[in-house]
Amino acid sequence: MAEQKSRISPLMILPPVIFAALAVLFYIGVSRDDPNALPSTMIGRAAPAMQLDPLADVALLDDAVLREPGVKLVNFWGTWCVACRAEHPQLLHMANEMGITIHGVNYNDTPERATAYLAREGNPFTALGEDTTGRTKIDWGVYGAPETFVVDGQGVIRLRHAGPITEDVLERVILPAIAAAGGQ
Repeated sequence: MAEQKSRISPLMILPPVIFAALAVLFYIGVSRDDPNALPSTMIGRAAPAMQLDPLADVALLDDAVLREPGVKLVNFWGTWCVACRAEHPQLLHMANEMGITIHGVNYNDTPERATAYLAREGNPFTALGEDTTGRTKIDWGVYGAPETFVVDGQGVIRLRHAGPITEDVLERVILPAIAAAGGQ
């Protein structure tokens, strides 16, 4: 009998190579600082234009307000959002007791519900607007509510935080970002 040479088909090598490549990608994904954080392309860029309608008896949040001196937060919220309602007392504390400037963008809501909610629960927002078209939410790259952005005195976004601001998030994430952006 003639000896047969054992040859490895390229198709036999392909599955282990694909598996190894996927394993490396998964490892990179889970070894990030916060694997649950969604990246934002807005960090380091000028805040996008605001196309908002007035809401409540509060100054309208517009482009001029975003470029005023000082660090400010821009919080996207809605009365329909359970996490936004849970975050609300923390926003009031930050605005009223810590002197942090917070601007609000209400979306996927009705002006009547938003205004009634703020009248009943308190209003932490220095400037406010209603995103009736959804354009501002899209331009800012908002995935859901609540989302909060730290904006410096030149109107440049320095941080995006998705989810409610808890006491821990305030201490670990928001306050250091405010300090790095030139605030408090």
